[in-house]
Amino acid sequence: MTSLSSTSLDSFKSSIRGEIVLPDSSNFDEVRAIWNAMIDRRPAIIVQCTGTADVKACLAFAKAEKLAISIRGAGHNIAGNALRNDALLIDLSLLRSVTVDPAGKRVFAGPGATLGDIDHETKEFGLATPTGINSTTGISGLTLGGGIGWLTRQYGMTVDNVLSAEIVTADGEVLIASEAENTDLFWALCGGGGNFGIVTRWELRLHPVNNVFAGLVVFPEEERTAVLKQYKQYVPSLPVTTSVWSVMRMAPPLPFLPQDVHGKNVIILAFCHTGDPADGEACLEKLKSFGNPHGVHAGVMPFAAWQQAFDPLLTPGARNYWKSHNFTELAGEMTDLLVEYTTNMPHPETEVFIAHLEGHANTIAPDATAYSHRHTRFLVNMHGRWRDADDDDVCRQWTCGLFEATKPYAADGVYINFMSEDETERVKEGFGPNMERLARIKTQYDPRNVFDRNQNIKPA
Repeated sequence: MTSLSSTSLDSFKSSIRGEIVLPDSSNFDEVRAIWNAMIDRRPAIIVQCTGTADVKACLAFAKAEKLAISIRGAGHNIAGNALRNDALLIDLSLLRSVTVDPAGKRVFAGPGATLGDIDHETKEFGLATPTGINSTTGISGLTLGGGIGWLTRQYGMTVDNVLSAEIVTADGEVLIASEAENTDLFWALCGGGGNFGIVTRWELRLHPVNNVFAGLVVFPEEERTAVLKQYKQYVPSLPVTTSVWSVMRMAPPLPFLPQDVHGKNVIILAFCHTGDPADGEACLEKLKSFGNPHGVHAGVMPFAAWQQAFDPLLTPGARNYWKSHNFTELAGEMTDLLVEYTTNMPHPETEVFIAHLEGHANTIAPDATAYSHRHTRFLVNMHGRWRDADDDDVCRQWTCGLFEATKPYAADGVYINFMSEDETERVKEGFGPNMERLARIKTQYDPRNVFDRNQNIKPA
């Protein structure tokens, strides 16, 4: 365990406004807890920053004390990169301020802001920015890795909607990165991970999104093959105002499902339509015709409410291990494998989802942002999730088995936000053809690789 002298700590405390949390602090375990309970690491010191000045002071202190660092936004990252043993944890989770400029259709968000924080403010103006599907996800980690969700088909990924970022570099310099200044750095922040500095403010584009027609259609286990066949034939024909994702799992105790369905294997079609509710109704009727649903729950609701619909299934404190693939098409052999593996899922909270992303994001050139996988039309995430550490081996083996079985049908690349901590060999795959340019920018802004707790790009 790293030992810090009382003299250096006292000097450091006088230079910041935020709270310092040490291993002997009463709230140490509470503060270091992150979303994925599989990750259990003990920093040497945690600083709950109150602003950019605190971030600069943390970097200077870490350099002087020869401490490695890690950075926490909302702490939602599957790989648990926020935590590092014997390091200085720069905790940004209190920096959750969100300000909306409705006339300019833009939102400013602190690095600790969650998607729910942003939605809470933007909904008052009938606006939204494309983000993810779980309101407790942090905007920083999501954006740095790409950002996919219900609005991706219509308005692109989160990185396609970044207007600027304030960032503290490894040398403690505060820069604004945008299409007008520090353009290489701006490009790298849009999908290059946390490799280039610490973002202390985001500026994102907003779009008119108010109420949506959204909901769930739940089919029985024996109809999975038929539903998937119709799903992959139908969704490419949908307008970009409609997103339909498919989820295979054991049925949670949803109130609109009969009790005898709870805990049974099902396939769920989750959909969100931002246009005329009548068109959403038509889509719902088509989805219902794919089989004989156990239950349907759909209607008009605020988009911000739909963004929270899956929060109860993604609460913190569970053990999570993910694997994912990108796809340009859903081959019949591949979907047959999904059906085969989801017949014997290792835990009631484990699931496999297919995200249909085809639309605006595919119209952008692979080198326009650091995120390069513009060929991706479907993303499949094998989401291992369970509660007991004794189940670690069986749940990880199941997830890896499905991942390997479906690999021959996958397209190039991987979504870095879905990479678990042991997937370091996939980093080049994650950044694809943009890796070389990213390494050059890394060399310019972080030649000592201070920011290495991520899907790491080593300096050129």
